[in-house]
Amino acid sequence: MIHGPNLNLLGRREPEVYGTATLEEVDRRLAERAAALGVELETVQSNHEGEIVDAIQAAAGRFDAIVINPGAFTHYSIAIRDALAAVGLPAVEVHLSNIAAREPFRRRSVIAPVCRGTVAGFGPLSYLLGLEAAAALARPQG
Repeated sequence: MIHGPNLNLLGRREPEVYGTATLEEVDRRLAERAAALGVELETVQSNHEGEIVDAIQAAAGRFDAIVINPGAFTHYSIAIRDALAAVGLPAVEVHLSNIAAREPFRRRSVIAPVCRGTVAGFGPLSYLLGLEAAAALARPQG
């Protein structure tokens, strides 16, 4: 699970948009769901594009899928988009808010085309649904 910029401020940053759950609470819920699903989960948060690229590259060979909330990088980070494409892992993009219903500049994701799907608009539930999807994508079919 990769959390992008400003997600470390969850719970106090624009609670009318992002809710009151803290990043620690979101990560705790993710850990509980991962345990219930029987999957290994590692979470990382960074406000720095290069660190997010490094985390994506480090996932190759270690993990079977990526869940990512790229935050504001959603709308312009070709570097994160290219890293996701390069590692070839199934990725699920998640957002707390419904980016399609927000300001026009937030409605376009350059990340979505290299992800298997996007979950947005359900608050912290978006993360849990994204994790469920990633776990299903990572399991061998059959």
